[in-house]
Amino acid sequence: MEYNWPIVLIVVSNVFYHVCSKSTPADVHPLASLTVTYLVGAAVSTGLYLLLNRGGSLLAEYRCLNWSSVVLGLAIVGLEAGSIYMYKAGWNISTGQLIHSSILAVVLILIGYVFYHEAITGTKIAGVLVCMAGLYLINR
Repeated sequence: MEYNWPIVLIVVSNVFYHVCSKSTPADVHPLASLTVTYLVGAAVSTGLYLLLNRGGSLLAEYRCLNWSSVVLGLAIVGLEAGSIYMYKAGWNISTGQLIHSSILAVVLILIGYVFYHEAITGTKIAGVLVCMAGLYLINR
């Protein structure tokens, strides 16, 4: 279970993520909504850190950070704003996420190959072809 629980957490969180993104009121600006989202996220992250790392120091942890936390913050704003705008533009919850995830999978295979020297196998190519076929079928 130690290996699988992160995947379960991601799936459950993604379900709530997309339902909440789709349910953001139409008359609320997405970035105003995200200010509340990040305040809640910061409070929960701080609380969990203090609970799970008794005696730990957030300030000491902050001193060890690099550029990735800042860029991740920018990426998260893009992901969340993009999702809310996607649903405001009229995308269905059943297809919008599937389409962007399929495109993302192909891009990450290429990034994995170029920057992390991950192998592009016949299985991965078959997976890309299945994704492309699925995108074709969904958009018919």
